[in-house]
Amino acid sequence: MSPSLPTAYFDTLYARSPDPWSFESSPYEQAKYAATLAALPRPRYGRALEIGCSIGVLTERLAPRCDALIAMEPAAAALERAREHCRGLAQVEFLQASVPDDWPEGTFDLILLSEVVYYLAPADVSRLAARVTAALRPGAHVELVHWVRETDYPLSGNEAAEFFIAATADTLRLVTQQRTEDYRLDLLVAA
Repeated sequence: MSPSLPTAYFDTLYARSPDPWSFESSPYEQAKYAATLAALPRPRYGRALEIGCSIGVLTERLAPRCDALIAMEPAAAALERAREHCRGLAQVEFLQASVPDDWPEGTFDLILLSEVVYYLAPADVSRLAARVTAALRPGAHVELVHWVRETDYPLSGNEAAEFFIAATADTLRLVTQQRTEDYRLDLLVAA
């Protein structure tokens, strides 16, 4: 298996293009963001964590449903664009950090992992799962969303989701699972 992708990989992508996956304009991304938010069972979350916020397009849409939202991203250029997208959203705090090595303090009602777990090697997925489960409040939600078509990442979208779900099986219960030709969405809840 390949090692986890380093921060330099993302720095290179954002140096080539300010929006390498067309988050702002792709119909796929727009539909996926709508499904991601629609799958959340609560209209509002106290404290949320978005891991891998990229340029902040989903962050901007998630923020109105959160009293406080920490948006993490390893690439400095992407984080700068995320700050621009979310300008005026006082509840959003940005953190330049890379999981599973870096982790914010405190506990959360929601942790969102949208198209990020497959960048990690299985051992790092296990470490991430431990970080996530230790940071959840009772009844908290964890939402995974992953592209399921071919990738050149350490894991496929299906492998990433299945590794994470298996690693958290003692703590989290699968509530909802949605699949399209392009992505899968898994919503879990803390016991």
